[in-house]
Amino acid sequence: MKTVFTTGEAAKICKVSQQTIIRCFDNGQLKGFRVPGSKFRRIPREALYKFMRDNQIPTDALESGKRKILVVDDEPDIVEMISKALDDDGRFDVRVAANGFNAGMMVKDYRPDLIVLDVNLPDINGKEVCMRVRADKNLEEVRIICISGEVEDSKIQELKLAGADDFVHKPFDVDMLIERMCAQLEMEPASAV
Repeated sequence: MKTVFTTGEAAKICKVSQQTIIRCFDNGQLKGFRVPGSKFRRIPREALYKFMRDNQIPTDALESGKRKILVVDDEPDIVEMISKALDDDGRFDVRVAANGFNAGMMVKDYRPDLIVLDVNLPDINGKEVCMRVRADKNLEEVRIICISGEVEDSKIQELKLAGADDFVHKPFDVDMLIERMCAQLEMEPASAV
């Protein structure tokens, strides 16, 4: 488990910009130290934990060290396949929503690192979900991978313009999906772990 974080790592954990972390460090809100002989700032785990608690930032990402994934799909087989693969990987905390309404409620509380989003949900389309997530400044760091079996290439471009970071056609190889997730989260692919 990591005991000291860079400002970039702290920003990812807190889901804020690196500039916000640097500003809080420089004004004394976030305790830490500078690396001798350089301008680099380092933040001990305890100081980051206290900062997160003091600012009502959920600390579960820091406590578990796992990346938070929200899987939004109304097909139980797909949800089970993705959830099992991510659980087996061991580096992810997974939550599931079967429709856009539940996903919207969960995104605000859970604050996932990445959303795997089925484009064709029963209550709302994936493009609308992307736009709503991107409209919330608190969620700007959230990555979104859309999945669907019934989307033309022109629609994929629309999804990306609405805020999707990547698109995967169904049916897909779950290991390939995890590799694409790791790329979005700037993590080592599972095969390298």
